Amino acid sequence: MGKLLENTCRGSSSLRNIRSGVQMSTEAIAALPMYDFPGLREAHDRLWNALGTQLQRYGVHPVPGKLTRGLSHRETWAHPGLLFGQACEYPLSKSLAGQLKIVATPRYGAPGCVDANYRSAIVVRTEDTARSLDDLRNRRCVINEVDSNSGMNLLRAAVAPLASGGRFFGSVQVSGAHRNSLDLLVAGKADVTAIDCVTLAHLRGFEPALVSRVRIVDWTPASPCLPYVTSRHASEATVEALQSAIAAVFSDPALSSVYDLLLLKGVNLSTDNTFSRIRELELEAEEWGYPTLS
Repeated sequence: MGKLLENTCRGSSSLRNIRSGVQMSTEAIAALPMYDFPGLREAHDRLWNALGTQLQRYGVHPVPGKLTRGLSHRETWAHPGLLFGQACEYPLSKSLAGQLKIVATPRYGAPGCVDANYRSAIVVRTEDTARSLDDLRNRRCVINEVDSNSGMNLLRAAVAPLASGGRFFGSVQVSGAHRNSLDLLVAGKADVTAIDCVTLAHLRGFEPALVSRVRIVDWTPASPCLPYVTSRHASEATVEALQSAIAAVFSDPALSSVYDLLLLKGVNLSTDNTFSRIRELELEAEEWGYPTLS
């Protein structure tokens, strides 16, 4: 699996302190909804079982026995007992500012990923004549969510230099999910969308017929991958325990098949709570006179 851990600083004295016991003050949940395709659920369950075992070893309690799948991703982010989850950086820097703590940033091996950064593929139907971003001017755009980093913010950054008078697309509609955006695209109800490269890689494996009907025109700029998070109510001891558990699990060769399925190549335990790259891309779009995707 190569080098899985970056910036790992967990000494034995730190682990002894963590093992003294960390208690959650409310019902604890764990959820990994961002890439939880049906074909990946068993792999996510195995990953969480391994993490949960390590967290118990480090004295965290209670530890959820299984992943929560009955809530939307936004409901999991808002849950005061979220022990372990994954979130999108754009809402983390905006509507969720101060609501979650970043624990680590995964590194994926999907085409479009470099180290702990990812990009979105800007796609059209295979038969579309567009060959460049400029060819997408005045086309019908569909995005997954208005505050999605991969679907909105990165796409906005890509087309901002081409926008004129604050507009580029003919229309912008919201689908609710990357998968829905692709459905609208292939059905001819939209012309262009931006799909995060990890999602696209998974769909290429699970739904090749769907992905074969779209074509990549260009790529967006890069930004950090979706980080692993915990509730703002989590203590620093809990955060340390989570990072130590992640370090142990990502060092376990017995889970190599899990990481292969999840396209995980490792994890960075250093965190950037300033969301500097997200803010940089947004500011650049504003400087181009394109503050809103339109």
